[in-house]
Amino acid sequence: MLNSHKSWAMRILFVITRSDTIGGAQIHVRDIANYLISYGHEVMVITGKNGIYNFELDSYSIPNTSCSKFLSEISLFNDFQIFLELKRKISQFQPDMVSLHSSKAGIIGRLVCHSLNIPCIFTAHGWSFTNGVPKLQSEIYKRIEKAVEQFSNTIICVSHYDRKLGVRIGMSPHRLITVHNGMPDISSSLYSQPHLPSPVVRAVMIARFDRQKDHRTLLRALANVPNLHLDLIGDGPLLQKNKDLVKKLELSNRVCFLGSCNSPQIAKVLSEAHFFVLISNWEGFPRSILEAMRAGLPIVASDVGGVSEAVLDGINGYCIPRGDTITLTKRLEKLSNSPNLRAEMGSKSRSSYKSVFEFTHMMKKTMVLYKEVVHNSQQSEYHLNP
Repeated sequence: MLNSHKSWAMRILFVITRSDTIGGAQIHVRDIANYLISYGHEVMVITGKNGIYNFELDSYSIPNTSCSKFLSEISLFNDFQIFLELKRKISQFQPDMVSLHSSKAGIIGRLVCHSLNIPCIFTAHGWSFTNGVPKLQSEIYKRIEKAVEQFSNTIICVSHYDRKLGVRIGMSPHRLITVHNGMPDISSSLYSQPHLPSPVVRAVMIARFDRQKDHRTLLRALANVPNLHLDLIGDGPLLQKNKDLVKKLELSNRVCFLGSCNSPQIAKVLSEAHFFVLISNWEGFPRSILEAMRAGLPIVASDVGGVSEAVLDGINGYCIPRGDTITLTKRLEKLSNSPNLRAEMGSKSRSSYKSVFEFTHMMKKTMVLYKEVVHNSQQSEYHLNP
């Protein structure tokens, strides 16, 4: 295996389902693709129907194309059309390896790669059958993921929790590898100062307004902490319902809906916050928590998925049982009223980010896997066609 990234140029094709939003998986693909290009590798990103994510990729000069048939919902006729379109696009690019992200892209993409005899890695950004997902959806995806697992050369799990969950349902432990998410660092001018006195203590949550997130529990807890203000970043189908709840709870003067924000805007909001919250029904390994840790913020988050692998309860923040309004209220009160505690926890968040979750840590492990998969595939072709 070659040590230098520049000494062995690869052609890597990424496939990700959604392009109408820029969430954790989209940022993950963007950052890795940008890194690979900077080291001389050739990259292409295939997304779902053309959307704001394609413009984001364009702004980074990352080659990309859209797959017009891509939809998140399961539909046999439509999924067959996706299979054909994806097969055509992958064949045109002729990659050394395909990197698949999100469930729909991961399922159909693996079938396409198998049909073309192209190696692939699937990155599970949180399983669609994880605890908290509606039961019917969970059972459907559990069966599908078990069926297509064999077509992955490697499956990257973004947390130990997800790897254990995959092994528990019968997936091969040798195929599942944990690589925690990582993020590039920011300027020191964007570090938060959570201990500074302020007439208003501000918490911030970054999350889409959909059934995965539990804004309702957070808002009900907030109603019992009168000195705390909350900034909510994101959009989604449940946005209006949450706005209605804010009015019902008489929180309009303490809750600010900031809408969808780009990365620089998010970094600015985090730098001005006192602590970060992420209250969810289920998660994989949330990148928004890493963004907050990078800024040096204490974290209050639901103890779901791999959250506790980043948020150490009582060390750099608090993990809250799912849906537990009483415990959440107590933790919000404690951080709101304790500048010294916020400073201590924020410092530990920043330290943990640098030592474990900085982008270079993730990328080194990822490059090892990419090169192993490509190298093994090329060796297999050589033995078949000497």
